[in-house]
Amino acid sequence: MGLLLIFLLGIGNFAVHQAVRQSRHPLLGQVPFYFHLLGGKFSLAVEFLMLLGAMLMVAQGSWGWALFYGAYTAVNALAAWLILSRRV
Repeated sequence: MGLLLIFLLGIGNFAVHQAVRQSRHPLLGQVPFYFHLLGGKFSLAVEFLMLLGAMLMVAQGSWGWALFYGAYTAVNALAAWLILSRRV
């Protein structure tokens, strides 16, 4: 059950991440150079590694990582909302 929840949160994280990347918000021009590596897909690779790590830790019984990933998703969603609604 925990793995499914983490996986669904990961899908949401990828969706908002991609939406922010495609928004062409001026804030994206201020991120460090390494976020632009691989045509801007380096940050998606980091997102995948975070999801993979959280899923591996939850599969081993570490429920603290599930809480961490849930909090990470909430902060990610809030930041995406702020950027996409041009409040930042």
